[in-house]
Amino acid sequence: VPVSWIKPGTTIISCSRDLNMVKNTERWIQSQQYRKWDLRCLKLQLLSPVPSDIEISRAQSPKAVDVLAKEIGLLTDEVEIYGQTKAKVRLSLLERLKDQPDGKYVLVAGITPTPLGEGKSTVTIGLVQALTAHLNINSFACLRQPSQGPTFGVKGGAAGGGYAQVIPMEEFNLHLTGDIHAITAANNLLAAAIDARILHENTQSDKALYNRLVPVVNGVRGFSAIQLARLRRLGISKTDPGTLTEEEINKFARLDIDPSTITWQRVVDTNDRFLRKITVGQANTEKGFVRQAQFDIAVASEIMAILALTTSLQDMKERLGKMVVANDKKGEPVTAEDLGVTGALAVLMKDAIKPTLMQTLEGTPVFVHAGPFANIAHGNSSVLADKIALKLVGEKGFVVTEAGFGADIGMEKFFNIKCRASGLVPSVVVLVATVRALKMHGGGPNVTAGAPLKKEYTEENLQLVADGCCNLQKQIQITQLFGVPVVVALNVFKTDSPAEIDLVCKIAKQSGAFDAVPCNHWSAGGRGAVKLAQAVERAANQKNSFKYLYSLELPIVEKIRIIAQKVYGAQDIELSPTAQSQVDRYTRQGFGNLPICMAKTHLSLSHQPERKGVPTGFILPISDVRASIGAGFIYPLVGTMSTMPGLPTRPCFYDIDLDPITEQVKGLF
Repeated sequence: VPVSWIKPGTTIISCSRDLNMVKNTERWIQSQQYRKWDLRCLKLQLLSPVPSDIEISRAQSPKAVDVLAKEIGLLTDEVEIYGQTKAKVRLSLLERLKDQPDGKYVLVAGITPTPLGEGKSTVTIGLVQALTAHLNINSFACLRQPSQGPTFGVKGGAAGGGYAQVIPMEEFNLHLTGDIHAITAANNLLAAAIDARILHENTQSDKALYNRLVPVVNGVRGFSAIQLARLRRLGISKTDPGTLTEEEINKFARLDIDPSTITWQRVVDTNDRFLRKITVGQANTEKGFVRQAQFDIAVASEIMAILALTTSLQDMKERLGKMVVANDKKGEPVTAEDLGVTGALAVLMKDAIKPTLMQTLEGTPVFVHAGPFANIAHGNSSVLADKIALKLVGEKGFVVTEAGFGADIGMEKFFNIKCRASGLVPSVVVLVATVRALKMHGGGPNVTAGAPLKKEYTEENLQLVADGCCNLQKQIQITQLFGVPVVVALNVFKTDSPAEIDLVCKIAKQSGAFDAVPCNHWSAGGRGAVKLAQAVERAANQKNSFKYLYSLELPIVEKIRIIAQKVYGAQDIELSPTAQSQVDRYTRQGFGNLPICMAKTHLSLSHQPERKGVPTGFILPISDVRASIGAGFIYPLVGTMSTMPGLPTRPCFYDIDLDPITEQVKGLF
């Protein structure tokens, strides 16, 4: 072969004496190319009436997870097995498949829900079951890991429902592979470091503090890597601890945290209302350092948001270091990096960064990864799970992910926060609606979790449905702000009449939806969502003019105003003095160019949960503004938003039990 024929960068393999090399090279090339999966789908045994979710889950025998991994093209060394039905997937896969084209990217969002939820997770699962098990198209569902707060509180689990579930559902809903526990440990280590550092600085001289921070070990005294990084940030180029001046020692050893500015809270993954305001430091050993604090639910931790938005281990480590936990007494931000805890946090999170592979009832693949709430965080599963899935499905495949609560909350954050972080562009939005929720928006009685539905919801009432479609129309309009085609999925309940179903689909199409399809996946599995899958496939081939809602260069207040007016329909916004002060501080500190993550009720387009339909003419109150610098967003608190849910009078845990003989879990839903 003439040398002139060989392009720069070409790998040359001599195969003259080694046929094995030829075969291995051929196999390697094939492994890099797109292929339709040779997936053994699981058959459903459909029953009527539909049994409970846990009974359906238990009646199905899932494939061994290593078999599923092989079917979808994962290599043995890319999978870490957790028992029979779960596995972590290593990020090295992204490097192997970096030249593989991505598949189509589908977001499932919804109308403003009732407190019961309208079935976005169920639609997500039904859609991928239809695509892969019934239309033979590679597809992946990417879901959030559920918090144990709702699982034992009111809402229950989040594995889908009926014949459209992730299995085993009890493993999905309880602990999974421990990611939320890792987040809790990392979050609370940082919280402990903050209070301990304040205590030690308050009770020691500069010299004593410095000697303990940089001790002599085996006769040698040296800075750790993270301490050297802090010295560089302070403009001190010295590397010998013995050469620092008294001024430099003071500068290095003292963070001078202002306790009144601490924004980093402890977390626990339980709905515990009595931790909303606490006092820490009351023991004598804390020497009078007492302050008011609070617990948040674990999924509200900034570390959870970082896990969901990070793109690599290095990126995660950098984001963890940037987390601002307080200000010093000069008004400058204090970070996790300043506290010297970044490396330890990364160690605690090193396994949590890998998505967890599971399967649907029909044996199609699912990634479960990250679980931020959508009302108090950005409400989307991880960027990494989506990116890996898009490579695995290949150019003609589909990745279906879900955004929490209504399109005004989860979808808006998906586009303006998650898509900015990932660089990915969605192909289609599937907007989930139910007749039940539309009747509520049309003026129906209150829907309360745990209480029987009123007759308006179980009997045909076309007027209520028609009146309530205003909310569906508004959510379609919100989707259109981003230039992405929208398909309405009407999640059908057995009490819905054919006339009600037809009316919703007709209004949706008239309001600009590409298509509107009734879905019966809850009772029929993937077969009940085939028409939805076909509509999504057609919509994915439409022209896509995706755009963000606002420029990051705009001032913080203006970005908040755009979301309030264009998405929620507010007349204007009103910032409290506290909120305005925080905006001024974050702008001065250089954080003004971050996207906005609104913390707002999910039960209304407005800040008032009782206002259904499409409220207008309201002023959106911004009570406070906080910053998640590591995650990369500013989050305004709308009205009185709590970051720690409470338990109701009768929580779900009354029905949850364990059979001591079979070890089977009962009562989860």
